[in-house]
Amino acid sequence: PCLLAMADLVRARANARLPPEVNRIIFVKNLPFKITAEEMYDIFGKYGAIRQIRMGNTPQTIGKAFVVYEDIYDAKNAVDHLSGFNVCGRYIIVLYHQPERMSKKAELKKKEANIAALKKKYQL
Repeated sequence: PCLLAMADLVRARANARLPPEVNRIIFVKNLPFKITAEEMYDIFGKYGAIRQIRMGNTPQTIGKAFVVYEDIYDAKNAVDHLSGFNVCGRYIIVLYHQPERMSKKAELKKKEANIAALKKKYQL
């Protein structure tokens, strides 16, 4: 009976349609600055096997992290359950990593810098 239930679960997962933003990499904000990697694995590991956790270590990135799950459904489960979760008095924000949005922001900054340089050059 257990194997049959497991096969049904695998089949249900294969047929499930996930929103396009769902992926194995999640972005976490508003983490306590003193959180350890072990604590991160304790919190996020409850939702599935983790391939990697990258924690911020510069003034701009501290309190932020990327968590990479082995399975996309584990990442979805973590986002669904951990967004708004209280960690040491801070409510964490858990989102799917969207690389295309990150590259658009970088492009926008580059264009703004280019416009500023042109304004300076033509004294506008």
